[in-house]
Amino acid sequence: MYHPDLIRHPDSCPALVLNADYTPLSYYPLSLWPWQTAIKAMFLDRVNIVENYEREVHSASLTMKIPSVIALKQYVRPSEYPAFTRFNLFLRDHFTCQYCGRPEDLTFDHVVPRRLGGKTTWQNVATACAPCNLKKGGRTPKQANMRLTVPPHRPTTWQLQQHGKQFPPNYLHDSWRDWLYWDVELEE
Repeated sequence: MYHPDLIRHPDSCPALVLNADYTPLSYYPLSLWPWQTAIKAMFLDRVNIVENYEREVHSASLTMKIPSVIALKQYVRPSEYPAFTRFNLFLRDHFTCQYCGRPEDLTFDHVVPRRLGGKTTWQNVATACAPCNLKKGGRTPKQANMRLTVPPHRPTTWQLQQHGKQFPPNYLHDSWRDWLYWDVELEE
């Protein structure tokens, strides 16, 4: 019987990585491992195979299906607060300018400019499009007569995961769907 997985190149067969409680390690970016890493972890007895692709790989003495969903055997406790990175900042702000709402040409803005003593922290940096950032310049939003949609704040890892659920990836293998919960309407 023909199955689309059978013609997939192995490099197009990543494994969805679940924590020991069978929840994804991350939604955005989606926690995926290359097939080689998933198989190595299986042989090191660090993961349980939950689902497989129909695609097989072969060695001289072994044939096995490539794992499509794996679960860690030991629970990885997520840190309470995420690292302050450009990506996490954009995710916190839903990939939109916090002044005009545009989703293009994004950069970040120091609400209190550095020249006025502003620090590069969660509480002082907001996502801004380049035109708004240029318009605001080295002034505070009040001085520039610009209003932030949401004041900057330090998000929790849980909040970023919730935001990430609003951005499902372009590709979801059928075997992943039971393990991922996106903000989409469920069929009745």
